[in-house]
Amino acid sequence: KTGGCTEDCSYCSQSTRHKTFVKPTPTMKVQEVLEAAKRAKDAGSTRFCMGAAWRELGNKKNAFNHILDMVKGVNGMGLEVCCTLGMLNAEQARQLKDAGLTAYNHNLDTSPEHYPKVITTRTYEDRLETIANVRDAGISVCCGGILGLGEKDTDRVGLLHVLATLPEHPESVPINALVAVEGTPLGDADADDDTESDGIADVDAFDMARMIATARIVMPRTMVRLSAGRLTFSDAEQFLMFQAGANSIFNGDKLLTTDNPAFDADTALFQKLGFVGKPAHAGPRVAPTEVTGEVEITQVKGMEQQYA
Repeated sequence: KTGGCTEDCSYCSQSTRHKTFVKPTPTMKVQEVLEAAKRAKDAGSTRFCMGAAWRELGNKKNAFNHILDMVKGVNGMGLEVCCTLGMLNAEQARQLKDAGLTAYNHNLDTSPEHYPKVITTRTYEDRLETIANVRDAGISVCCGGILGLGEKDTDRVGLLHVLATLPEHPESVPINALVAVEGTPLGDADADDDTESDGIADVDAFDMARMIATARIVMPRTMVRLSAGRLTFSDAEQFLMFQAGANSIFNGDKLLTTDNPAFDADTALFQKLGFVGKPAHAGPRVAPTEVTGEVEITQVKGMEQQYA
């Protein structure tokens, strides 16, 4: 489901508070989604992600029942299934798990300190509560952030510190570069020559590589996903990011509402770099240095508040 969200996330083209090119659409039909999942599988994807633009599931019982059918159908194809549906309570998380959901995406976006400058309609604690509900239901957590929100280096470190000190490391950490969209507060600030953008959308390949490499070091078993913004990076720059520790991408013509490399372009890139996709439902390989005992991975315990 695209558009019509009541949140005020200053980067998002789907908010009703921002005048962007996005027009609200109804929830897709179950069969329509399953056909899209089959196309993704045929193209080589091993995980299928579904998203809905709203604040929370709340009492959307009819829509939720359709989503549960989507999850069951995609799971039945042998694909991993991921959803991003806003805030969830514990019972909704349990039902998604029972339907076969593999992972749930709920990004923290940035550090606790910078977060109120980006979003005011949902607190950091709200996000952490949903992540806890997902984890407690036995669903893998997919949780990352966005570079280019006007944050400082300390905010990037702060985000990684929160993620690395959760009770369990997220199974997946997407690292996004902001795609500035006209009509959003951050998009308009980036486009206004008379306004000091202060780091908004000012993200290069080295920023991404540093963030990815640090995530890889502090969360060694996590899938670090090279996500939004890939169209602004060359094949060589993306290779730098893979060498820094990224071991996954989001594939598909669109990432929510913004353009993404086409299937054929990503297939050609992977062939050029010699990359082979991991099978669905297979965990990360154990590093050779861990096998030899040169590196020992210990459990990082979360703080009581779950963030610094």
